[in-house]
Amino acid sequence: MKLYNNGEFRKKDIDKEYTVYGWVNKRRDMGGVIFVDLRDRSGFLQVVFNRRFLKDDFALAESLKNEYCIKVSGKLIARTDDMINPKIPTGEVELMVENLEILSEADPLPFNVYEDREISENIGLKYRYLDLRREKLQRTIKTRHLITSAAREYLNNHEFLEIETPILCKSTPEGARDYIVPSRVNKGSFYALPQSPQIFKQLLMVGGFERYYQIARCFRDEDLRADRQPEFTQIDLEMSFANQEDIMSLVEGMIKHVVKKVKGIDLPDFPKMPYKEAMDRFGSDKPDTRFSMELLDLTEILKDTNMNVFRSVIESGGIVKCLIVKNNGDKYSRSDVEHLTDFVKIYGAKGLAWLKYDENKFNGVIAKNLEEEKLEEIRKTYNVENNDLILIVADKKKIVYDALGALRLKIANDLNLIDKEKMNFLWVVDFPMFEYSEAEGRYKAMHHPFTMPSDLEMLKTDKENVLSIAYDIVLNGYELGGGSVRIHDPKVQKIVFDALELTEEDIKNKFGFFIDAFKFGAPPHAGLAIGLERFTMLLSGTENIKDVIAFPKTQSASDIMSEAPNKVSEEQLEELGISIVEESESDA
Repeated sequence: MKLYNNGEFRKKDIDKEYTVYGWVNKRRDMGGVIFVDLRDRSGFLQVVFNRRFLKDDFALAESLKNEYCIKVSGKLIARTDDMINPKIPTGEVELMVENLEILSEADPLPFNVYEDREISENIGLKYRYLDLRREKLQRTIKTRHLITSAAREYLNNHEFLEIETPILCKSTPEGARDYIVPSRVNKGSFYALPQSPQIFKQLLMVGGFERYYQIARCFRDEDLRADRQPEFTQIDLEMSFANQEDIMSLVEGMIKHVVKKVKGIDLPDFPKMPYKEAMDRFGSDKPDTRFSMELLDLTEILKDTNMNVFRSVIESGGIVKCLIVKNNGDKYSRSDVEHLTDFVKIYGAKGLAWLKYDENKFNGVIAKNLEEEKLEEIRKTYNVENNDLILIVADKKKIVYDALGALRLKIANDLNLIDKEKMNFLWVVDFPMFEYSEAEGRYKAMHHPFTMPSDLEMLKTDKENVLSIAYDIVLNGYELGGGSVRIHDPKVQKIVFDALELTEEDIKNKFGFFIDAFKFGAPPHAGLAIGLERFTMLLSGTENIKDVIAFPKTQSASDIMSEAPNKVSEEQLEELGISIVEESESDA
């Protein structure tokens, strides 16, 4: 059995015999003496094969190649002063090998695992078991472990019980698409993999467990981005007899505990911001507050302008907002602004108007057409100074927020305005209860249909503006997690379902067993879930969620290494009662 960690040897351990294991990270043959950096999970130890001291055949040491897995025994000695390596923790010592055993050999590798140089993602994922040997991934996976351990410790100390919920569930397609699993026993019927444990954790509250948590696996069949995967993990919790402030206080305490354990940092209290304020100031419900450059409103100033491009938008119920890029106007040429225009069009904006202020005057295309008094009002209202660039979007509110919110982040990254060392946590509260789906022509729940409305009477009369008792925790522009106070009264739940235009048949088919449970004395309860991968990503300082998952999927939700998803045999399909219909050219 392995007794020692290679990266933990120090000068205090010298003059003793040790047996150590690991991989040949690097090998240097000096003729009669071979130096090997022997790597295990803890780090590196230099081991020395000297022809004079090695009891085994020296030819065996000469045969070593990178990534051979070996076992060596010998005496730990202090390095001479001229051989000390201050770059590694074990740099003052080395093991003088007496015995060597090659545990397994290694073919030439497709890439060097001892370099942190970026490699092709496809190559890295194909040979993921080799990629995992690299220091960066070892570090991020360890961070993930530390986060889950600290979260468990905190919740266990607050009387929460860790309870597993089912993976094979009933499909309730009200959010993202479900992954479905055919049933062999009940042909023609299907399970769904859970998008979250939402229903079951609420039923645990009905069951009287009061405080539940789970490091829960979740599955969503949705288009992927750099910070999304089809299968992911949540630190999921629910608490009975609790309100919004109770949950927020508890989760904030847990996050502070985790960050202290993982990073050694004491966090200040988290500020709170209403959803409307976040959207108005930052164009996002997950604002990055590490830098300023907020969205500024021009609607009132331009409501009676002669420029039709602005006035017509305002008259039709739209808004006009801008960003002011302070003291960086000289960084943007006309062609640069055209590239920014193409960027905002991705978010539905029809265009991007702009003004530069230089030598105490405005210039740019719209400066020639916008009234002097309007230009002066903009300058005074927002303290416009020389070398400022103003970027303007006029459109429907959602498009303006989406376009300028994304542009704000792009410019901040382009100009290095973000302090990457900061960790700005933020609670966003007072979310709308519903959002309108143009595609479906109806209102949908912004969080989920079991969220408590803040005003029941308003819910009946003003569906568009009613708020929910919901809250998100945000870190550096990422939604880290979210939750809400849940509906526990069947009468209130019925009103919400009516607002969502669900029929009695819809309700029975999707949520029948769940709704029935609330007829038997359900306690008030609330909860929250934190995305473990995203939390790990942010605490690790990586921008790619694949770095914090041992075996991630590609953007097409496939596993290059194991070649999943794959075809299954006709026999398996027949046993399940499934036939594959080939897509014809006319269907394609």
